[in-house]
Amino acid sequence: MIVIGDSYKFTKYDLEKLNKKFPQIVHISYKDKNVKDVIKAIKQTLDNEKGKKLIVLNTDVPVPDELIKYLTSLELEGISFLSIEHFLEKYLHKCYIPENPNDLSFLEDIKPYSKWQYIQKRFIDFFGIFWLFFFSWPVMLYCVYRIKKESPEGPIFFKQKRVGKNGKEFVCIKFRSMVPDAEKGKPQFANEDDPRVFKWGVVMRKTRLDELPQMWNILKGEMHLIGPRPERKYWVEQFEKVIPYYNERHVVAPGITGWAQVNYPYGANVEDAKQKLMYDLYYIKNWNIWLELKIVWKTAMTVIMKKGV
Repeated sequence: MIVIGDSYKFTKYDLEKLNKKFPQIVHISYKDKNVKDVIKAIKQTLDNEKGKKLIVLNTDVPVPDELIKYLTSLELEGISFLSIEHFLEKYLHKCYIPENPNDLSFLEDIKPYSKWQYIQKRFIDFFGIFWLFFFSWPVMLYCVYRIKKESPEGPIFFKQKRVGKNGKEFVCIKFRSMVPDAEKGKPQFANEDDPRVFKWGVVMRKTRLDELPQMWNILKGEMHLIGPRPERKYWVEQFEKVIPYYNERHVVAPGITGWAQVNYPYGANVEDAKQKLMYDLYYIKNWNIWLELKIVWKTAMTVIMKKGV
């Protein structure tokens, strides 16, 4: 794979996935380069590398006609090329967020669920939490026991206002996994090996057991079983200032688990929030039953293998 330009910075998680399909990834700089030099660099790379090839245009600036003509001529030789937008959706299953906030074409397919899609979602919600409760109630009782044993000075449940559909706040309920007053009045990101999390809290977070009480939020219609993770208003306001289109994730109701949660670890900064948004927007844009089932399967593997962080 040849990547021309560096508009999108691939994360280590992206590269881990891509290296399974593309053993060799070559980057060619595009910024402030003469188009003839870029074409020459592409030719040299193609001559040196054997096998099937893909060229990715990783740039936000207009591509000169000369380069477009060259790339289309390569298609006759079986060498395909994609824009970074289409590449991310096809191979990494996430939506590209351009740095230019004036490019509104990005929003065209980010829409609320249709009436039929919403009916399907609610059927999945009720069917899912019926069986989830059926199998998990003994586990939830054990969680209550362990929380009271390891952190008796605090409540069993952790209640916090989160931002839901259309930007409206609701009270999200979870099993408490941290010591009481963990934030001391100041919002903080949770991270791996967080000292505020007690021993059983670590297990609950890795297996997502702390999310089980949110079945009540689903019954009330505030959440779905699957959807973007609900975030606090404080963080939403911070992210809106620096991440284009962040509010688009609120066109649908949040979920206990989601495409971002099974593809990316807990966020610890703005860049992590942007990466998760890319997955959330892909989910909203490409929603279908098969994607829903895939998330259920990947969530189950996360719980069984304790891969959450």
